[in-house]
Amino acid sequence: MHSVLTRGNAILAYTLSVSACLTFACFLSTVFIDYRTNVALNTGGVLVKNVPDFSVSREKNDLGILNFDIKTDLTKLFNWNVKQLFLYLTAEYSTEANAVNQVVLWDKIILRGEETNINMKKMNMKYYFWDDGNGLRGNKNVTLSLTYNIIPNSGLLPFVTATGSHKLLFPSEYTKSRM
Repeated sequence: MHSVLTRGNAILAYTLSVSACLTFACFLSTVFIDYRTNVALNTGGVLVKNVPDFSVSREKNDLGILNFDIKTDLTKLFNWNVKQLFLYLTAEYSTEANAVNQVVLWDKIILRGEETNINMKKMNMKYYFWDDGNGLRGNKNVTLSLTYNIIPNSGLLPFVTATGSHKLLFPSEYTKSRM
């Protein structure tokens, strides 16, 4: 005869084993899905200023100012294993000082059940577009792209860049007016 503790232990071990198998099956059912989607990006009101960055030093650094449009449909990204999406708009460019610079300009969290058809016009940046020097003025190789992390119920956290990007040209002269 087995005691109550032995039987309870057996039931708990069996339940945990079944739960682990179901979680792994959940992971396997969605691991090979292609989560890329198309995005249309556009910018307007692009300015560059040369202002002191008081948070780091008293040196003058470039500050990019712009607004942007995003149009994409994220409906196909949601399945039964996706809890939420963490979207963020990044600007990638190169300067003489750094071969690769990446700056996050905007982000948004979309939960399951929320509106997934995004059509935003003339959005302002959420975060400052600082360059650690004077690399934005006249820079013609700034690329905006939408990147997102998919937060699943179980499994890997895919890091995906949407297909479609936008090349951005900064003016060759600094803006003198106050913003």
